[in-house]
Amino acid sequence: MAKEARFYPYTSNGGATLGISGPDFAILAGDTRSTAGYNINTRYEPKVFTIQDAGRHSIVISVIGFAADGYALKEKLDGIASMYKYQHGRNISLRACAQRVSTLLYEKRFFPYQLQTMVAGIDADGQGAVYYYDPAGCMEKRTHCSAGGASSLMLPFLDSQVPRLLPLQRQTAEELVRDAYTGATERHIEVGDALQMLIVTNDGVTEKLVELKKD
Repeated sequence: MAKEARFYPYTSNGGATLGISGPDFAILAGDTRSTAGYNINTRYEPKVFTIQDAGRHSIVISVIGFAADGYALKEKLDGIASMYKYQHGRNISLRACAQRVSTLLYEKRFFPYQLQTMVAGIDADGQGAVYYYDPAGCMEKRTHCSAGGASSLMLPFLDSQVPRLLPLQRQTAEELVRDAYTGATERHIEVGDALQMLIVTNDGVTEKLVELKKD
């Protein structure tokens, strides 16, 4: 009897990412657990990366889904940011970088990156901004968003807290991020080990690492 064989190169490596912005800051966060089904591949696999650390022109990106695709997209964007500075003598702006990410994702729409992506930084008006993308490159600017397996747990929490705290202060936003991940680790097996936060301000990018549950 003939057997049908299919090739499917993707897997989800679990975890969750979160983006939140305020009047003069933006935060991208991700846990560091990498999974394949019920197996833990590693307890330290970053999902948030610095593309450009240049004061108010700093840019960070988060990628979650298939980890290999995430690294490929991050490396492409690193090259684009470096080439832009070489050709124009200045750092790429957040808006230009966000649009370039949309183009990169759209170019791959017929064999797309298996990712949910966010880009964050300080926009031209000095306001914190987070851009959220679907796999085909559709882009939306948001005050807060989340992606990954625990998104359904984290986003309702943010939706209930952020509006009543506006204008959002940086310390309060960091506490919300920690609370969101603490709750997610209690209820979702793919989230845990450590929380990595990249905080963008006019001074550049600050990284914070917070321990989470490891079981």
